[in-house]
Amino acid sequence: MSYKVLVVDDAAFMRNMIKDVFGSMPGFTVIGEASNGVEAIEKYKELRPDLVTMDIVMPLKSGIEAAREITNADHEARIIMCSALGQESLVMEAIDAGASDFIVKPFKAEKVQEVVSRVLGVKA
Repeated sequence: MSYKVLVVDDAAFMRNMIKDVFGSMPGFTVIGEASNGVEAIEKYKELRPDLVTMDIVMPLKSGIEAAREITNADHEARIIMCSALGQESLVMEAIDAGASDFIVKPFKAEKVQEVVSRVLGVKA
């Protein structure tokens, strides 16, 4: 099975780090990127990825708002929130908004793989 991933983060270096992690995972392809919540919603509708990694704090529209909008439109959407240490209350809000799971920054590739496996129900 092949999985399409949308990477959303306002920091280009974080998007690149996440793309590198998925690049090392067989069966995963990053098909798009977005740098804010508004772009994330547009790209989700356009690309229909199997998985989204989403930063919480971003310009224009937060990751929480974007996750809520995406999951309201597509109840099957799988979104993994990426948050910095100390944002635990935001993580809970993101889960309430429809996010499937979360990863705390800074992260190791193994942690991303573990969360992706759990969310998709596959071995990553």
